[in-house]
Amino acid sequence: QLQLVESGGGLVQPGGSLRLSCAASGFTFGAYAIGWFRQAPGKEREGVSCISSSGGSTNYADSVKGRFTISRDNAKNTVYLQMKSLKPEDTAVYYCAAALLHSCPLPGFRANYWGQGTQVTVSS
Repeated sequence: QLQLVESGGGLVQPGGSLRLSCAASGFTFGAYAIGWFRQAPGKEREGVSCISSSGGSTNYADSVKGRFTISRDNAKNTVYLQMKSLKPEDTAVYYCAAALLHSCPLPGFRANYWGQGTQVTVSS
């Protein structure tokens, strides 16, 4: 059974850090590019970051460049999103998604599979 399971969300103060994880199972993980998306209440879903199937290429939304870092461990079928210097506007449900691609277009990442999401709240 194919699954993408996010974890690591929570409540953090502005300026704090969190690391999200996306654990995959049920498909050939190394053949898929993985993206992180987020959706805040009343807003459209936006692409945050993505990483190519090999891990050799990454892309970031302008709003998170320099603060977020995406990485993957294909041996563990897991992708990580390290988030630093968090701001209240980063508050959202964060989703990981898999696309049967080698590259990592952002925008334009069209996912084949989605996880259920993890809540990130940045507030004092």
